[in-house]
Amino acid sequence: MFLNGIKLLNFRNYDALEHNFKKRITLFVGKNAQGKTNLLEAVYYFSALSSSRIKKDSELIKFHKESCLIQAQCTKNDVEVELEVFINPPKNKVLKVNGIKKNKSQEFLRVLKAVNFSSADLMLMRGEPSDRRKWLDMAICQVYGAYRDKLANYNKIRLQKSNFLANFTTDEGLLDAFNIQMSIAAANIVYLRIKFLKELEKIAKQKHKTVSQGETLKLEYNCELGDDCTVKELSELIYGRLCALKNDEMRRAQCLFGPHRDDISFFINEIDAKKYASQGQQRTLVLALKLAELDIIKEKTGEVPILLLDDVLAELDNVRQNYLLGAIEKDIQTIITSVDTLAFDDEFLSDVDIVKISNGAKV
Repeated sequence: MFLNGIKLLNFRNYDALEHNFKKRITLFVGKNAQGKTNLLEAVYYFSALSSSRIKKDSELIKFHKESCLIQAQCTKNDVEVELEVFINPPKNKVLKVNGIKKNKSQEFLRVLKAVNFSSADLMLMRGEPSDRRKWLDMAICQVYGAYRDKLANYNKIRLQKSNFLANFTTDEGLLDAFNIQMSIAAANIVYLRIKFLKELEKIAKQKHKTVSQGETLKLEYNCELGDDCTVKELSELIYGRLCALKNDEMRRAQCLFGPHRDDISFFINEIDAKKYASQGQQRTLVLALKLAELDIIKEKTGEVPILLLDDVLAELDNVRQNYLLGAIEKDIQTIITSVDTLAFDDEFLSDVDIVKISNGAKV
């Protein structure tokens, strides 16, 4: 996989931009708030049709504009592929592959894979459970294309159930019907989350051990259910839990149990990293997770993802910087943003395409 070029129209702070990628590593340089992160966000959007920075696609549109367009030209298995996303609220976004409209997001998402590592990710341990769930969900989407639809289906059922509870109705039969649907949809999500996290842990713990010089890493999915169940078993357990909470949910008019309330725990040397790990330990952990994401995408899909490093090197010390840059294999296209080139040695920069960005334009 190689991203050959990208075009933006009314995207974030860009009126119009076109850029062709010439080398395996591209470094976008510029002061803060000039649009460097927006470029990486556009690239990542092609791989996930979402961004960790937004809740609604409308937030991607430049101020005072009604729509935006992003296009990408890439080479996949020696075949040229063009991707296009047109966002024009309140209509649904239009997805095209080689000019042909795709009604199913899964058909679009199978083309380009990417791993995004930003300075905000370094705060994963200190963030909210929703931040960790979103990180895990977006990582899974890169490997299991149908997972995004499973999430959408669960959230649709949960919203319907929430509206039902908010209406103060006592129709227990309808509530039970919602619980049956919700337990099935939730089981599919929980099963894939647990499965993916276990696979990710195998790779991440080795990388973490290398950087930390021997510390052990453990990941746990917190859902109050067993972590070695089939989808059917999970569905039965979730349904039982929902039935037990029926009266509480009706009284509080809330969905009190499900994957929308789960969390992920991280342990370094058997100690809870969210509570007790130092800043350096937390950064090492996240670094290991992101590099493990790269490997698991390659392993599961047979494709080499694009690595996006958004101003992250300035937040790492020399040891972690060197490990990260050394881990960038020759077959991985890498796009980096930074305020300057000081964090990179001359040898690294000798084969890097350096592009300056200022006020939403190349200079």
